[in-house]
Amino acid sequence: MNNNDIFKKLRVALQLRDDQIEDILKLVDFRMSKGEIGNFFRNADHPKYVECGDQVLRNFLNGLVIHLRGTKEEPKIPMEVIAKHKSEAQPKEFKKSEGTPKPDTSKKPDFKKKSSPKYKDKKPTKKIEIVEKVAFKNGKNKK
Repeated sequence: MNNNDIFKKLRVALQLRDDQIEDILKLVDFRMSKGEIGNFFRNADHPKYVECGDQVLRNFLNGLVIHLRGTKEEPKIPMEVIAKHKSEAQPKEFKKSEGTPKPDTSKKPDFKKKSSPKYKDKKPTKKIEIVEKVAFKNGKNKK
């Protein structure tokens, strides 16, 4: 397991986005762009894949400690920070803009059944169930 795998697993477990990881790295004065961070999470065979070095992972872990626990002057409760991330990661409901008119679904089109002239004078006949006429032999011939 390499540093990229560790970084990926922490990102998934804590439900962090690239911009949040960027903010965590800024806490320890380590600047990286979202594009550089995204390259760590690519597949190993991708042309823009970058191997995550020890320095990057070390700074991320130090920033993560500050992000979750806070500093001595301003301590935080880690579970509250994680719960906040989870609530932000949940998909939000799609809201339509109020400017677009909604189609009127209350009035349904009036469809009438068309009767065919060739079936008009025929009376319905009694249906015979086909199952009654079938003799089941189960593949064996009786002697």
